[in-house]
Amino acid sequence: MDYVSPWTLEEWLSRADVVPNKELLMVRANMEPFRSHPFHTHPTREEIIYILSGRAEQWIGKQHRILGPGEMVLIPKGEVHGTYNPFNERLVFLAILSPANAPEPGIVDVSNEEPWRSLRNGFPKTT
Repeated sequence: MDYVSPWTLEEWLSRADVVPNKELLMVRANMEPFRSHPFHTHPTREEIIYILSGRAEQWIGKQHRILGPGEMVLIPKGEVHGTYNPFNERLVFLAILSPANAPEPGIVDVSNEEPWRSLRNGFPKTT
């Protein structure tokens, strides 16, 4: 089931309305060049991001690194993170979240709060 979010084209591979699953959510995210999923948190879920192709400027808290194909990160429940694609190539990654049936809120945008709003100052711009 495909869905165009503000950040990516999402191809849902595991979700309650796709397969009978109660523990895992999995989405293949297709992020165009110079796009991002800015700083946010999942208060009730942990997440694994696994890069399939392209490169990601991946932030976890105030630390970042560039991830390439075959690399992954674990984002603990409630940790602020952001995925940015400041590169001139499409980024494709899997986002695996657990548990699937966690209480709301599932996601909280903190990109307009300090220090997250200005943390990327000096980095290439994304939308």
